[in-house]
Amino acid sequence: MAPSNSPDSPLSAELPAPYGDGPAPAASAPSAPSPAAAKPAGRIRTHHLRQAKINGERFAMLTAYDQYAAEIFDQAGIEVLLVGDSASNNVFGNETSLPVTVDELLPLCRAVTRSARRALVVADLPFGSYEVSAGQAVATGVRFLKEGGAHAVKIEGGKFYAETVRAMVQAGIPVMAHIGFTPQSEHALGGYRVQGRGDDAQRLIEDAVALADAGAFCVLMEMVPAPTAAAVDAAVEVPTVGIGAGNATTGQVLVWQDMAGLRGGKMAKFVKQYADMRTTLSEAARAYGEDVRSGQFPGPEHSF
Repeated sequence: MAPSNSPDSPLSAELPAPYGDGPAPAASAPSAPSPAAAKPAGRIRTHHLRQAKINGERFAMLTAYDQYAAEIFDQAGIEVLLVGDSASNNVFGNETSLPVTVDELLPLCRAVTRSARRALVVADLPFGSYEVSAGQAVATGVRFLKEGGAHAVKIEGGKFYAETVRAMVQAGIPVMAHIGFTPQSEHALGGYRVQGRGDDAQRLIEDAVALADAGAFCVLMEMVPAPTAAAVDAAVEVPTVGIGAGNATTGQVLVWQDMAGLRGGKMAKFVKQYADMRTTLSEAARAYGEDVRSGQFPGPEHSF
């Protein structure tokens, strides 16, 4: 799913920002622009995701925490990048997402938003940064948009947070809701457990409807049975994103280190690995170390 460049398309690229778009590029020799350069694809916006659901299209979402991952995924056509609180255990070395702070996530957010030219960048509000009050949530959301450059934020929790979402949206902060298994509540939920089984499915439907009615532009579901996720998707007009929630959702999200095979250890059932970066990097590091110790690197071609 991508914004079309056709002027008749509902996903057509938006008009230029009214207050300019940053410094002008350095002057260069004139040349005939390619068709792609003449009509660049516009930024993915929240209404593009909604249109995708209306059109029966799908979109992809990956986490990103640094410049190069953001640039690569953006150029690969990933529509949404999530600066997740999962950085806690994928960047900072914690066992869970709970310890990570706003001040730790903001620099990662800036790196991603500076590097992604097309993708919609969503930032997680970490544990402890929005639960106290709607005012606290608004203040934290403002920081991620002003200081982090994010285009939207994500918060965890059910219909209890509907008024929080409403306040944030009224303040101009686009909100993605996160229901089902919510990692920040792992202790309250009794660990990593599938949510929405049996009679509990109705609770998730009610959560999604309340959050969408409050203004959430998208509902993410984690570790939810596929039939429940399908029922939630059918109950709301906004797009849904799944992670361990079957394939009836409009979008799918994975932690990029899981998707690319960088992280070791046992993978969750819902993870599909598309590469083996851990082995590739390990072999490269081993070869480099051997070359250094043997004196083969640097060779004449690497010396001045």
